[in-house]
Amino acid sequence: MPVRIDPPDRTSLVEMAQGYFRGKVLCAAVRLGVADALGNGAKSLDELASATASNPDSLSRFLRALASIGVVEELSPGRFVLTPFGRPLCRDAPDTVWASMVFWADLLADSWNYLADCVRAGGNSGATVAMEREGVKSRWSRNPDAKAIFHAVFAETKADDMAPYVAAHEFSRYQVVADLGGAGGGLLAAILKANPHIRGILVDRKEAVAGALPKLKAAGLADRCELLDGDLLESVPLGADAYLMKHVLHGYDDDRALRILQNCRAAMSANGRLLVIEAVLPEWINHSDRALERVLMSDLNMLAVTGGRERSQTEWASLLSSARFELRRLICIPDSTCRIIEAVPCD
Repeated sequence: MPVRIDPPDRTSLVEMAQGYFRGKVLCAAVRLGVADALGNGAKSLDELASATASNPDSLSRFLRALASIGVVEELSPGRFVLTPFGRPLCRDAPDTVWASMVFWADLLADSWNYLADCVRAGGNSGATVAMEREGVKSRWSRNPDAKAIFHAVFAETKADDMAPYVAAHEFSRYQVVADLGGAGGGLLAAILKANPHIRGILVDRKEAVAGALPKLKAAGLADRCELLDGDLLESVPLGADAYLMKHVLHGYDDDRALRILQNCRAAMSANGRLLVIEAVLPEWINHSDRALERVLMSDLNMLAVTGGRERSQTEWASLLSSARFELRRLICIPDSTCRIIEAVPCD
Protein backbone atom coordinates (compact mmCIF):
# COMPACT_ATOMS: atom_id res chain seq x y z
CA MET A 1 0.00 0.00 0.00
CA PRO A 2 1.55 3.34 -1.01
CA VAL A 3 2.48 5.74 1.78
CA ARG A 4 0.34 8.87 1.81
CA ILE A 5 2.39 12.06 1.78
CA ASP A 6 0.62 15.28 2.67
CA PRO A 7 1.35 18.21 0.37
CA PRO A 8 3.60 20.94 1.75
CA ASP A 9 1.74 23.59 3.74
CA ARG A 10 2.94 26.47 1.60
CA THR A 11 0.38 28.91 2.99
CA SER A 12 1.58 28.50 6.57
CA LEU A 13 5.18 29.06 5.53
CA VAL A 14 4.28 32.27 3.71
CA GLU A 15 2.22 33.44 6.70
CA MET A 16 5.26 32.88 8.92
CA ALA A 17 7.30 35.09 6.59
CA GLN A 18 4.67 37.79 7.06
CA GLY A 19 4.77 37.44 10.83
CA TYR A 20 6.48 40.80 11.31
CA PHE A 21 3.44 42.68 9.92
CA ARG A 22 1.64 42.91 13.26
CA GLY A 23 4.73 44.04 15.13
CA LYS A 24 5.36 46.82 12.64
CA VAL A 25 1.72 47.94 12.85
CA LEU A 26 1.87 48.12 16.66
CA CYS A 27 5.20 49.94 16.55
CA ALA A 28 3.80 52.48 14.08
CA ALA A 29 0.77 52.94 16.34
CA VAL A 30 2.92 54.00 19.30
CA ARG A 31 5.25 56.05 17.11
CA LEU A 32 2.22 57.93 15.77
CA GLY A 33 0.65 58.21 19.22
CA VAL A 34 -2.69 56.77 18.12
CA ALA A 35 -3.62 55.37 21.53
CA ASP A 36 -2.60 58.60 23.28
CA ALA A 37 -4.65 60.63 20.81
CA LEU A 38 -7.73 58.49 21.40
CA GLY A 39 -7.45 58.71 25.19
CA ASN A 40 -10.66 57.73 26.97
CA GLY A 41 -13.20 58.76 24.36
CA ALA A 42 -14.22 58.32 20.75
CA LYS A 43 -12.57 60.51 18.12
CA SER A 44 -13.30 61.24 14.50
CA LEU A 45 -10.82 60.47 11.73
CA ASP A 46 -10.17 64.17 11.22
CA GLU A 47 -9.46 64.70 14.92
CA LEU A 48 -7.02 61.79 14.94
CA ALA A 49 -5.32 62.92 11.73
CA SER A 50 -4.73 66.33 13.30
CA ALA A 51 -3.51 64.88 16.61
CA THR A 52 -1.07 62.48 14.92
CA ALA A 53 -0.02 64.79 12.06
CA SER A 54 -1.13 62.12 9.58
CA ASN A 55 -2.67 61.98 6.15
CA PRO A 56 -6.39 61.26 6.70
CA ASP A 57 -6.71 58.65 3.95
CA SER A 58 -3.59 56.76 5.01
CA LEU A 59 -4.60 56.99 8.67
CA SER A 60 -8.04 55.59 7.84
CA ARG A 61 -6.42 52.54 6.25
CA PHE A 62 -4.09 52.18 9.23
CA LEU A 63 -6.92 52.41 11.78
CA ARG A 64 -8.88 49.72 9.94
CA ALA A 65 -5.90 47.41 10.34
CA LEU A 66 -5.69 48.26 14.07
CA ALA A 67 -9.41 47.50 14.36
CA SER A 68 -8.90 44.11 12.72
CA ILE A 69 -6.45 43.07 15.48
CA GLY A 70 -8.57 44.49 18.30
CA VAL A 71 -6.58 47.60 19.24
CA VAL A 72 -9.31 50.08 18.27
CA GLU A 73 -12.99 49.77 17.44
CA GLU A 74 -14.73 51.66 14.64
CA LEU A 75 -18.01 52.70 16.27
CA SER A 76 -19.38 54.15 13.05
CA PRO A 77 -17.72 55.03 9.74
CA GLY A 78 -14.73 57.25 10.54
CA ARG A 79 -15.24 57.28 14.31
CA PHE A 80 -12.88 55.26 16.53
CA VAL A 81 -12.39 54.35 20.17
CA LEU A 82 -9.49 52.65 21.95
CA THR A 83 -10.26 49.14 23.26
CA PRO A 84 -9.13 47.79 26.66
CA PHE A 85 -6.74 45.54 24.73
CA GLY A 86 -5.12 48.58 23.10
CA ARG A 87 -4.93 50.75 26.22
CA PRO A 88 -1.39 49.62 27.26
CA LEU A 89 -0.14 51.22 24.04
CA CYS A 90 -0.67 54.62 25.71
CA ARG A 91 2.65 56.02 26.80
CA ASP A 92 1.42 56.99 30.28
CA ALA A 93 -0.78 53.93 30.96
CA PRO A 94 -0.04 52.24 34.31
CA ASP A 95 0.63 48.97 32.45
CA THR A 96 2.22 50.59 29.40
CA VAL A 97 4.03 48.52 26.78
CA TRP A 98 4.94 51.56 24.70
CA ALA A 99 8.67 51.05 25.11
CA SER A 100 8.41 47.33 24.30
CA MET A 101 6.72 48.05 20.98
CA VAL A 102 9.55 50.33 19.88
CA PHE A 103 12.28 48.12 21.33
CA TRP A 104 11.24 44.82 19.79
CA ALA A 105 9.68 45.92 16.50
CA ASP A 106 12.00 48.81 15.63
CA LEU A 107 15.30 49.16 17.46
CA LEU A 108 16.26 45.48 17.21
CA ALA A 109 15.00 44.98 13.65
CA ASP A 110 18.33 45.84 11.98
CA SER A 111 20.15 43.11 13.87
CA TRP A 112 17.60 40.50 12.80
CA ASN A 113 18.10 41.57 9.18
CA TYR A 114 21.64 40.23 9.54
CA LEU A 115 20.72 36.93 11.17
CA ALA A 116 22.08 34.87 8.26
CA ASP A 117 25.42 36.70 8.54
CA CYS A 118 25.51 35.92 12.28
CA VAL A 119 24.89 32.25 11.61
CA ARG A 120 27.67 32.12 9.02
CA ALA A 121 30.20 34.08 11.09
CA GLY A 122 29.47 32.85 14.62
CA GLY A 123 31.33 34.70 17.35
CA ASN A 124 30.00 37.02 20.00
CA SER A 125 29.51 40.31 18.19
CA GLY A 126 25.96 39.81 16.96
CA ALA A 127 25.19 41.72 13.79
CA THR A 128 27.65 44.50 14.60
CA VAL A 129 30.51 43.25 12.42
CA ALA A 130 28.29 42.67 9.37
CA MET A 131 26.73 46.11 9.72
CA GLU A 132 30.09 47.81 10.14
CA ARG A 133 31.39 45.98 7.07
CA GLU A 134 28.57 47.44 5.01
CA GLY A 135 28.80 50.88 6.61
CA VAL A 136 25.27 50.59 8.01
CA LYS A 137 24.30 52.45 11.16
CA SER A 138 21.63 50.65 13.13
CA ARG A 139 18.47 52.35 14.30
CA TRP A 140 19.73 51.60 17.79
CA SER A 141 22.79 53.80 17.24
CA ARG A 142 20.77 56.51 15.47
CA ASN A 143 18.01 56.78 18.07
CA PRO A 144 19.00 59.14 20.90
CA ASP A 145 16.38 57.55 23.18
CA ALA A 146 17.54 53.95 22.60
CA LYS A 147 19.13 53.46 26.02
CA ALA A 148 16.18 55.03 27.81
CA ILE A 149 13.79 52.77 25.88
CA PHE A 150 15.91 49.72 26.74
CA HIS A 151 15.76 50.51 30.45
CA ALA A 152 12.05 51.30 30.23
CA VAL A 153 11.33 47.89 28.69
CA PHE A 154 12.97 46.01 31.53
CA ALA A 155 11.42 48.30 34.12
CA GLU A 156 7.90 47.38 32.92
CA THR A 157 7.84 44.28 35.13
CA LYS A 158 5.81 44.85 38.28
CA ALA A 159 6.21 43.20 41.67
CA ASP A 160 2.85 41.40 41.32
CA ASP A 161 4.09 39.77 38.09
CA MET A 162 7.00 38.26 40.02
CA ALA A 163 4.90 36.44 42.63
CA PRO A 164 5.41 32.98 41.03
CA TYR A 165 9.20 33.37 41.26
CA VAL A 166 9.01 34.40 44.90
CA ALA A 167 6.69 31.52 45.75
CA ALA A 168 8.93 28.97 44.05
CA HIS A 169 11.97 29.50 46.29
CA GLU A 170 12.48 29.75 50.06
CA PHE A 171 13.64 33.37 50.15
CA SER A 172 12.73 33.56 53.83
CA ARG A 173 16.05 31.84 54.68
CA TYR A 174 18.01 34.95 53.63
CA GLN A 175 18.74 38.22 55.38
CA VAL A 176 20.13 40.19 52.42
CA VAL A 177 19.30 39.54 48.75
CA ALA A 178 21.24 41.25 45.96
CA ASP A 179 19.45 41.51 42.60
CA LEU A 180 22.16 41.96 39.98
CA GLY A 181 20.96 43.61 36.79
CA GLY A 182 17.57 44.01 38.45
CA ALA A 183 16.35 46.85 36.18
CA GLY A 184 13.25 48.50 37.66
CA GLY A 185 13.39 46.43 40.83
CA GLY A 186 10.16 44.49 40.26
CA LEU A 187 11.54 41.13 41.35
CA LEU A 188 13.40 42.51 44.35
CA ALA A 189 10.30 44.44 45.42
CA ALA A 190 8.26 41.24 45.30
CA ILE A 191 10.83 39.46 47.48
CA LEU A 192 10.93 42.30 50.02
CA LYS A 193 7.13 42.56 50.18
CA ALA A 194 6.79 38.84 50.88
CA ASN A 195 9.64 38.79 53.42
CA PRO A 196 9.59 41.85 55.73
CA HIS A 197 12.85 40.84 57.45
CA ILE A 198 14.91 40.88 54.23
CA ARG A 199 17.02 43.80 53.07
CA GLY A 200 17.82 44.20 49.40
CA ILE A 201 20.61 45.42 47.16
CA LEU A 202 19.70 46.44 43.60
CA VAL A 203 22.56 46.71 41.11
CA ASP A 204 22.23 47.95 37.55
CA ARG A 205 23.25 50.75 35.23
CA LYS A 206 22.74 54.29 36.47
CA GLU A 207 19.64 54.91 34.34
CA ALA A 208 17.92 51.73 35.54
CA VAL A 209 18.65 52.38 39.20
CA ALA A 210 17.33 55.93 38.90
CA GLY A 211 14.09 54.59 37.44
CA ALA A 212 13.70 52.00 40.20
CA LEU A 213 13.96 54.44 43.10
CA PRO A 214 10.52 56.11 42.79
CA LYS A 215 8.84 52.70 42.43
CA LEU A 216 10.50 51.37 45.55
CA LYS A 217 9.57 54.54 47.42
CA ALA A 218 5.95 54.26 46.31
CA ALA A 219 5.87 50.67 47.57
CA GLY A 220 7.35 51.71 50.93
CA LEU A 221 10.45 49.59 50.35
CA ALA A 222 13.17 52.15 49.65
CA ASP A 223 14.42 52.18 53.25
CA ARG A 224 15.09 48.43 53.03
CA CYS A 225 16.94 48.55 49.74
CA GLU A 226 20.38 49.84 48.76
CA LEU A 227 20.58 51.01 45.15
CA LEU A 228 23.96 50.79 43.42
CA ASP A 229 24.88 51.66 39.86
CA GLY A 230 27.59 49.40 38.55
CA ASP A 231 28.95 47.10 35.86
CA LEU A 232 28.72 43.40 36.71
CA LEU A 233 31.65 42.71 34.39
CA GLU A 234 33.79 44.82 36.72
CA SER A 235 32.60 43.81 40.20
CA VAL A 236 29.73 42.59 42.37
CA PRO A 237 29.00 44.13 45.80
CA LEU A 238 29.76 42.28 49.03
CA GLY A 239 27.30 41.72 51.84
CA ALA A 240 24.47 39.51 50.54
CA ASP A 241 23.69 35.90 51.35
CA ALA A 242 21.83 35.39 48.09
CA TYR A 243 22.81 36.79 44.70
CA LEU A 244 20.08 36.83 42.09
CA MET A 245 20.22 37.42 38.33
CA LYS A 246 17.15 37.25 36.10
CA HIS A 247 17.64 37.24 32.34
CA VAL A 248 21.11 38.70 32.64
CA LEU A 249 23.58 35.98 31.67
CA HIS A 250 21.80 34.96 28.46
CA GLY A 251 22.81 38.35 27.06
CA TYR A 252 26.50 37.42 27.24
CA ASP A 253 28.75 34.91 25.54
CA ASP A 254 30.41 32.29 27.73
CA ASP A 255 33.57 34.34 28.35
CA ARG A 256 31.74 37.40 29.62
CA ALA A 257 29.12 35.39 31.49
CA LEU A 258 31.97 33.54 33.21
CA ARG A 259 33.54 36.84 34.24
CA ILE A 260 30.27 37.92 35.90
CA LEU A 261 29.95 34.58 37.67
CA GLN A 262 33.54 34.83 38.88
CA ASN A 263 32.77 38.27 40.29
CA CYS A 264 29.78 36.77 42.09
CA ARG A 265 31.95 33.97 43.45
CA ALA A 266 34.51 36.47 44.75
CA ALA A 267 31.80 38.45 46.56
CA MET A 268 30.03 35.49 48.16
CA SER A 269 30.60 33.75 51.45
CA ALA A 270 31.02 29.98 51.58
CA ASN A 271 27.37 29.65 52.67
CA GLY A 272 25.99 31.96 50.00
CA ARG A 273 23.50 31.07 47.27
CA LEU A 274 23.46 32.02 43.62
CA LEU A 275 20.04 32.11 41.95
CA VAL A 276 20.05 32.44 38.17
CA ILE A 277 16.65 32.80 36.52
CA GLU A 278 16.91 31.85 32.87
CA ALA A 279 15.44 29.55 30.28
CA VAL A 280 16.94 26.06 30.24
CA LEU A 281 17.05 24.52 26.78
CA PRO A 282 16.36 20.83 26.26
CA GLU A 283 19.44 18.80 25.35
CA TRP A 284 17.95 18.19 21.92
CA ILE A 285 14.83 19.36 20.10
CA ASN A 286 12.53 16.43 19.45
CA HIS A 287 9.21 18.26 19.31
CA SER A 288 7.73 21.65 18.54
CA ASP A 289 5.46 23.87 20.61
CA ARG A 290 4.92 27.56 21.20
CA ALA A 291 6.74 27.72 24.55
CA LEU A 292 9.81 26.03 23.10
CA GLU A 293 9.66 28.28 20.05
CA ARG A 294 9.75 31.39 22.25
CA VAL A 295 12.90 30.17 24.01
CA LEU A 296 14.66 29.27 20.77
CA MET A 297 13.70 32.57 19.18
CA SER A 298 15.16 34.29 22.25
CA ASP A 299 18.35 32.31 21.60
CA LEU A 300 18.48 33.66 18.05
CA ASN A 301 17.75 37.15 19.36
CA MET A 302 20.83 36.86 21.56
CA LEU A 303 22.85 35.58 18.59
CA ALA A 304 21.81 38.52 16.42
CA VAL A 305 21.77 41.34 18.96
CA THR A 306 24.23 40.74 21.79
CA GLY A 307 26.28 37.68 20.90
CA GLY A 308 24.84 35.91 23.95
CA ARG A 309 22.94 32.62 24.09
CA GLU A 310 20.35 30.52 25.87
CA ARG A 311 21.80 27.37 27.46
CA SER A 312 20.90 23.78 28.33
CA GLN A 313 21.26 22.27 31.80
CA THR A 314 24.58 20.72 30.76
CA GLU A 315 25.84 24.07 29.49
CA TRP A 316 24.71 25.89 32.64
CA ALA A 317 26.40 23.29 34.84
CA SER A 318 29.64 23.58 32.89
CA LEU A 319 29.63 27.39 32.98
CA LEU A 320 28.90 27.45 36.71
CA SER A 321 31.59 24.86 37.39
CA SER A 322 34.15 27.02 35.56
CA ALA A 323 33.36 29.80 38.05
CA ARG A 324 33.62 27.40 41.02
CA PHE A 325 29.91 26.88 41.57
CA GLU A 326 27.99 23.63 41.86
CA LEU A 327 24.56 23.48 40.24
CA ARG A 328 22.34 22.14 43.02
CA ARG A 329 18.89 22.06 41.43
CA LEU A 330 16.55 23.53 38.86
CA ILE A 331 13.32 24.98 40.26
CA CYS A 332 10.33 25.09 37.93
CA ILE A 333 8.17 28.21 37.68
CA PRO A 334 4.48 27.53 36.93
CA ASP A 335 3.41 28.62 33.43
CA SER A 336 6.94 29.74 32.57
CA THR A 337 9.77 28.47 30.41
CA CYS A 338 12.22 29.84 32.99
CA ARG A 339 13.85 27.95 35.83
CA ILE A 340 15.55 29.13 39.00
CA ILE A 341 19.03 27.65 38.71
CA GLU A 342 20.28 27.32 42.29
CA ALA A 343 24.03 27.05 42.73
CA VAL A 344 26.42 27.07 45.68
CA PRO A 345 30.12 27.94 45.93
CA CYS A 346 32.56 25.04 45.68
CA ASP A 347 36.35 24.67 45.58
